[in-house]
Amino acid sequence: MRDPELVDHTAWVPCDLLERFTTDVFRGVGVPEDEARICADVLITADRRGISSHGVSRLKPIYYDRIVKDRIQKAVTEFEVVRDFKSTALVDGHHGMGMVIAKRCMDMAIAKAREYGTGVVVARNSTHFGIVGYYTLMGTQAGMVSLVSTNARPAIAPTFGVENLLGTNPVVFGFPTDEPFDFTNDYATSIIQRGTVELYAREGRPLPEGVVMDENGTVLTDPGTVLRHLLAGTAALAPIGGVGEETGGYKGYGFATVAELLSCALQQGAFLKALSGFADGKKVPHSLGHFFMAIDAAAFGDVQAVRRRVGEVLRTLRNSRKVPGCTRIYTCGEKEYENSLQRAKTGIPVDASIEAELIAMRDELGLTQYRFPFE
Repeated sequence: MRDPELVDHTAWVPCDLLERFTTDVFRGVGVPEDEARICADVLITADRRGISSHGVSRLKPIYYDRIVKDRIQKAVTEFEVVRDFKSTALVDGHHGMGMVIAKRCMDMAIAKAREYGTGVVVARNSTHFGIVGYYTLMGTQAGMVSLVSTNARPAIAPTFGVENLLGTNPVVFGFPTDEPFDFTNDYATSIIQRGTVELYAREGRPLPEGVVMDENGTVLTDPGTVLRHLLAGTAALAPIGGVGEETGGYKGYGFATVAELLSCALQQGAFLKALSGFADGKKVPHSLGHFFMAIDAAAFGDVQAVRRRVGEVLRTLRNSRKVPGCTRIYTCGEKEYENSLQRAKTGIPVDASIEAELIAMRDELGLTQYRFPFE
């Protein structure tokens, strides 16, 4: 199944090749090998699942450049457990690799849930950790109901406002099922998120009407203009539901606020504008906060019974009556699972701008053993 958003990509690169290369890039900038594998796995998992906004397209601008060029992110992660109290823990990531911090936090939450029924771990001073679904699926694969959230760079305006204050702040749940794929609602609390704007910019396509506005409330559709305005703080993404209250925009605004609070209050971390990555005109660490919760289904009885009941609910939804002309209803995680099956065969789509970034990193790091299909 080929993602219709990606039909214009110029090359399809084998998943294994891209994962090896990504691992070596992380190693090349100083990330320890075992941690480099984690970071690469998170990015390539996003691409495998069809979430191209958070895959290898983020390798250079979000990780490589922040470590090598901007020097606002540490390649070697100092994972400090500040407080460990039975079913909960507070962690400081000291601006290390967000994927490493997040995986260790979720591992801790799962271990605590095994012992206490529920485990909650919060992290401060972290960095971008990739797709949230990676960590919720860690929970579901362990027989856990999971909840993961994070804050992010300012992007969303509050309802009736035009100032970008909240991040695209996902609130993502995972439920184990008796099917080949588990349930996870892996998406932002804005209609689109910054990575999607970047994707539109690379493909030269205008954004849909009504998803971004400038500081005067004027709708913006040119993705390049939007990225510049977002960086300058003069544009904002609309929350899920849209601008204003008529179509329920206050609901997306509310959930984005919940994610912000989960990601900063318990850990006394940075919030809103303090996450911009700038201070006095200079680039600084983003100091993101994360929230991880795991609930052990075994604490309530038979795990397989829980899996079956979740599966029954999802199958009932998918088998319900459909809109005329529509042949299928999906549940969360289903399309991503099918994408992963297909991309195991076709590889990962890479457009011309990403091709140039891959070659630039390869040449700068001297990874001469790599040749790509597009060369």
